[in-house]
Amino acid sequence: MDTSDKRSVRVRNLSALLTAVHRTGGASRAALTLATTLNRSTVGALVGELAELGLVVETQPAESGGVGRPSPVVVPADGLVVAALVPEADAVTVALVGLGGRILARRRIARDAPPRAEELPALAAATLDDLRREAGGPRILTLGVAVPGLVRASDGLVRLAPHLGWRDAPLGSMLEKACDVPVLLANDATLGAIAESVFGAARGHADAVYLNGGSSGIGGGILAGGVPLTGSAGYAGEFGHTHVADDDKRDAAGVPGTLESEVTRESLLRVLGLGAVDADALEAALVASADPVVLAEVDRQLDYVATTVGTVVNILNPQVLVLGGFLAALDAARPGRLTGLLRDRAMAVPLEALEVRRAELGSDLLVIGAAELALGPILAEPNAVAGRDALRAGRLRR
Repeated sequence: MDTSDKRSVRVRNLSALLTAVHRTGGASRAALTLATTLNRSTVGALVGELAELGLVVETQPAESGGVGRPSPVVVPADGLVVAALVPEADAVTVALVGLGGRILARRRIARDAPPRAEELPALAAATLDDLRREAGGPRILTLGVAVPGLVRASDGLVRLAPHLGWRDAPLGSMLEKACDVPVLLANDATLGAIAESVFGAARGHADAVYLNGGSSGIGGGILAGGVPLTGSAGYAGEFGHTHVADDDKRDAAGVPGTLESEVTRESLLRVLGLGAVDADALEAALVASADPVVLAEVDRQLDYVATTVGTVVNILNPQVLVLGGFLAALDAARPGRLTGLLRDRAMAVPLEALEVRRAELGSDLLVIGAAELALGPILAEPNAVAGRDALRAGRLRR
């Protein structure tokens, strides 16, 4: 094996080990040996290398009372920090996140109107500076952005974010200039699917679909064989624009008769007689209501959701369907109705293996998803972090 091949194997092994520590939040050397299928001596050497890079630390476990010496526990180091940015129609959330999905600092900035793409970089930079100071000044390695719209994979251009009023916005380049860090952007629902697969309801499942309803409409993400299915340009998963009705009601993208035009949070609030409330309050109101008008609206919306999900099951054959946002609230309000409708909307054979679950990460979902995007290059090549001139005495500092 030549030098380049040895280096490639070393990088893959470092990546596998750091990814295992990240996904578990910390594990013993013995557990990491099982998870990575590497031998004990290799794991020991790799742990030492990651520790020198300032990415992990070893802690001594409590005495177990068992036979033999307990294996040290390898946990994520505190120094590695990435940033997450989540622009929505009614708020902008900025956060600092470490390995293991640990949200170190977060700020949600409520908005009366959607943020303009041109104003977002300055807002993000100022907020990140504040969060860094609060967190003791860690160096931010990368910034991940969860965009409620279509993001061109080749260059991060936001082609269309209808609920924000953005079209062909060069958000990535503007953010890199303002924040002075590498920036990665992707569709928010795709990142939601990734977050739920790593830390949430789809954990351990290679084939999953995430379907979310929120203030920015209905979006979806697909995992196929454990890999995000994004399409040729990055636009896959737009389930909200699936045709479900023959009417002229149009969604935010101008498409008539879609899931997003028929299934809306606003319609639920209207029949409940509520103003702006958070997701928990909306779900509680739906679950508690016995009003025939409310129940009829819930049933109407679930009927359209079932039509879309049936098509998803027939085409993608997922193991898990994860419902988030107000779609999870619809399912909670009428338990069993969606799965009952699916028996008439999907083929029986692929439906047999499907589990319908609600998203587990709540308000952390998109922050963690954006952070997973930002962490991707670091997890793939951990030793490249040192090349950023970011490590001094085992800590990431400016």
